[in-house]
This record gives sequence, C-alpha cells and structure tokens, in this order.
Amino acid sequence: MLVAERHQRIVEEVNQKKSVRVSELSALFSVTDETIRRDLEKLEKEKKLARSHGGAVSIEPSSDGPEIPFQEREITHVEEKKQIAKEAVKHIVETDKILLDASTTALYVAKNLPNIPITVLTNSVNVVLELSKKHHVTVISTGGTLLARSFSYVGPLAERSIDLYHVNKAFLSCKGIHFEKGISESNEQQARVKQKMIEIADTTYILADHHKFHQQAFAHVSKLDQVQRIVTDSQVDEEDVHQIEELGLQVIKAIT
Repeated sequence: MLVAERHQRIVEEVNQKKSVRVSELSALFSVTDETIRRDLEKLEKEKKLARSHGGAVSIEPSSDGPEIPFQEREITHVEEKKQIAKEAVKHIVETDKILLDASTTALYVAKNLPNIPITVLTNSVNVVLELSKKHHVTVISTGGTLLARSFSYVGPLAERSIDLYHVNKAFLSCKGIHFEKGISESNEQQARVKQKMIEIADTTYILADHHKFHQQAFAHVSKLDQVQRIVTDSQVDEEDVHQIEELGLQVIKAIT
C-alpha cells in the first residue's frame, strides 16, 4: 500500500469511528506504531484529524453541531490542556469567586486547585465531584438539564441559575477562536450557557490550546472583545499571539 493511500484510509477510519488508537491502526495496516505516529503527525499538520493521547480523533464537522463525548475530549491534546490548567490556577487566590465550565480543561483546573477558601460556580458534574474532595472550597452547581455526552448542565434552569450570581473570574474553554468571528462552541445549548457565564464575570479567561485558533464551530458564543484574557499552551504561534494582543486581549502563554 502506498503511503498516500494509507493516509487516506487512516482519515476515513478516524472519521468513521470518531477516535482510534495507534495500536489499532498499526495492526490494521501492518506497520509499526512509530510509522503510525509519523502518519498522524503529518495528517494533523494537514488539518485532517487531531492527535490524541495514544491515538487520533476526528475533526470532521457536523451540520447539527453535536457535542463530542467527554471521554473523547479527555484524551485530546492532553499535555496542552494540563499546561493551560496549571497556568490558569496561578491566577486564582483566596476569597475568589470563580466559575468553571464543563470542559476537560476546566476539570484539569479543578484538579490543580489548592484547597483554599474560594467559591466555585460550575455546570460540570465532574468538577463538582473533583472539588468535593477539597473542604475549603465552596462549590455551587447550576443545576439544569443534564447532557450525558459532556456531563454538563444546560438549558433554561442552568441559565437562570447563573443569572443569580456574580463572579470575579470565569475560566471557560471553547471549540474555536476565530480572530474575526469570535468564540464558538459545537452545541447551541453550551453556547448559551457560556454567554451567561461571560456576562456575570468581571474577568473572563478563555482556556484554549493553539489548535483552536482560526477555528469557527457551529454556535457563536461571543466576540473577542467581550473577554479579557486567553490562556494557551507553549506551542502557540507568536504571530497569533501578536494578532490577539492587537485586538486588545491579554495572552497568557503557559510555561513548560
């Protein structure tokens, strides 16, 4: 099989299954794991898929904007998310009233939070469970309609609940950051919740790895001038940093 044919088959396999592991692909094509890793690296650079921890996930768009299951997002760009989370925690201090969304990056923030007296408002089941271990942290759940794919609460009840509060810092992820179109999500319900979150925060931190730059997903969340800071990973392109800063936002790059 020619390399180009193998690459095409890999993309088809990833898009069909939504996520595959290196070991599955190496067995399917009778090549080494290292060969598959090189293939995935090249295909990611060509924006045909996204590498994940131990494999790859599909980036094929869908017209109805469904959410990617939490389990799939949890293994995508893991190191970048951990970098971003550790950097974000540096901006949280005692007595803060903060908001964490239902993203996998927000869960890493929760895992890294010290056990200090702060209040956390969240629509994430996973964040609630994680912070239940830290007795100095006061946790408030929005409630609402549970989306099983993301373990998050959305809908009118969640939106009304968020309106009852004010936080000084919100830490939110997203599906895409387009320098002209703004911040977007894969799901309209998540987008509406995040709009409310931005409205009640003094300062909004967008937690986004560099793969999300120049991307526009299904549902619009906000314009870039409605948020204040973007926390991203160490591999971000300096030209992207410069463009965002020219738009008036502060870019915080994680240090490895």
